[in-house]
Amino acid sequence: MLENINRQNLYQAIQKFPAANILVIGDIIVDHFIWGTVSRISPEAPVPVVNVTDESLLLGGSANVLHNLYDLGARATLCGVIGDDFMGDHLLELLRKMSSPVAGVIKTVDRPTTKKTRIVAQSQQVVRFDREKTGPLPPAILDALCSFIEEHINTFDAVIISDYCKGVICQRLMDHLRTLLNRHRIPMIVDPKPVHAELFREATIITPNHHEAEKMSGVTIDDDQTLLRAATTLLQKLDSTAVLITRGEAGMTLLEKGKPIFTIPTVAKEIYDVTGAGDTVIASLALGLASGLSFAEAATLANFAAGIVVGKVGTATASARELMELVS
Repeated sequence: MLENINRQNLYQAIQKFPAANILVIGDIIVDHFIWGTVSRISPEAPVPVVNVTDESLLLGGSANVLHNLYDLGARATLCGVIGDDFMGDHLLELLRKMSSPVAGVIKTVDRPTTKKTRIVAQSQQVVRFDREKTGPLPPAILDALCSFIEEHINTFDAVIISDYCKGVICQRLMDHLRTLLNRHRIPMIVDPKPVHAELFREATIITPNHHEAEKMSGVTIDDDQTLLRAATTLLQKLDSTAVLITRGEAGMTLLEKGKPIFTIPTVAKEIYDVTGAGDTVIASLALGLASGLSFAEAATLANFAAGIVVGKVGTATASARELMELVS
């Protein structure tokens, strides 16, 4: 249905991105990549021996959503929790280099900064191991997050919820946020996790992938009819305005209240790595909506952005220039 979308509208929206200011709330992660090559199998076990050639520490989780927003030309603020440790300090330094505010990033001694380490050889991920502690946040830390949100909420054009099930997104925070957003009429765009779908009630739009949509709706998606049923169930269950189901090579499917289902075919020519693609989708979707696009237009723009990042290896982002070239 791309023929029904005016690409000039998309192009003009991208030009408005620098005027947008987005709040990103969620689980902050450091993505640690170890890059190398493989030329032999270990004599000790049937596993590849990786000759390390490089390492990188990057913004991950909700911090990667923020990174996407900045690379798309917008302003954004991160709200979440890190540990009082080296990785947390490194993440703050990365944010400062982007000139991103850090007042919403709260340190705690209760848990380490979440770090995901991926070993990549010949452009293929060999293994991943995580260092993290999940579960409910200490009450004082949750108080600090809620206070920051309440103090600054009226300065933002949209709020993104980036949930990785580490503990930041919880009932108390979401109830507090929902009250504030309704008062200030600010849209809430949610990248959900099915384990606590009820937290995302009254979201403006949610962006589950195919499997998350199945779990959240209780509907097995195997054709267009069940896809529509799952999307409809989610709209009704969560009382959302719209749902965007991302479906990998099958593209995306949007259902907006009172409108027919809208299918967006993928524009990716080659898929090398889907790491962080969901972060790109929700960042570009939120910016599209904040810049005046309709749900269908914003979802189409997000599909273009996803097509850019899946053609890159590692936790990648799309730039405003790349996006403008693709939609023009």
